[in-house]
Amino acid sequence: MYLPLLDIFTMGDPATDESRARKVLQLIAGFTGLAILPLVVAATINATGAFRTASISHPPTDDLSDHIVLVGLGKVGTRVLIRLRSTQHRIVVVERNPRARGVAVARELGVPLILEDATDPRVLDLARIRQSASLLVLTSADSANLDIVMASREVNPGVRAVMRLYDDDFAATVSLTLRASYPDALTRSRSVSALAAPAFAAAMMGRHVLGVMPVERGVLLFTAVDVAGHPALEGFSIHQAFARNEWRVLAVGAAGSARVSCSSSDTLGGLHLPDRPGFDWRPSHGRVLRAGDRVVLATTRRGLDILMRGAMPAAGHS
Repeated sequence: MYLPLLDIFTMGDPATDESRARKVLQLIAGFTGLAILPLVVAATINATGAFRTASISHPPTDDLSDHIVLVGLGKVGTRVLIRLRSTQHRIVVVERNPRARGVAVARELGVPLILEDATDPRVLDLARIRQSASLLVLTSADSANLDIVMASREVNPGVRAVMRLYDDDFAATVSLTLRASYPDALTRSRSVSALAAPAFAAAMMGRHVLGVMPVERGVLLFTAVDVAGHPALEGFSIHQAFARNEWRVLAVGAAGSARVSCSSSDTLGGLHLPDRPGFDWRPSHGRVLRAGDRVVLATTRRGLDILMRGAMPAAGHS
């Protein structure tokens, strides 16, 4: 029995000439080593993984406050990170996937980075959510985004929160519910697909859309339109061409000029507006729009549809 047990424990040097106690101790030592070896291997692997995570993650310092916590470094999160960083905001980024496209960008920008799952309350504490001013949750999972916002509200009820949701009706319901639950906090939910749809549709129909700006549950479209052939514009003064809740003329230029370009010199709510010679950004309300004019309009989706169809707004002009 002694020799087969030595073979099982892969032990050599049998103590066949030793006492029974020596043989028993040898077998106990072999069994103990066999039992401890998996624990040692597991502890080594765990320590290596923890070291690797610590070498990749760069949590914020303990004195950071009034910063923005950004969760999710996919396509949308990466673009938001770059835009916020260009305005010198203090940002802490949370992303659970170390191979996400925005991780390299965050490292390059020197932004504090936490590679953990933000649905874990411990991770939000690590991001100093209690001391933060704003929270942006931009992952592609609606339920996870809502969970993260609700968890952050528990520890910091006054934090300004914006979450990305796919379904616009669900986003509206969530926004109303959170506003009712936390009336003193600013809460916004946005459906990326709903915000992008008007720009795609307008571009497909041949309109030059300069940008899209969210306004509560709706959007404002900034577009350049030639006056010729539009019964709602041609022959009317700028004051008369204003359609309540549909569109407003912002600038007037020549239809034969080059295409309107974007510049950083004139902005409206963070949206870059065209600044090209020949466009009058302070036109007189009495100026009459002619066939040779091109106008820059702020429109609703319905207003742009009316202009595309060349119709007059149902409510008339104001």
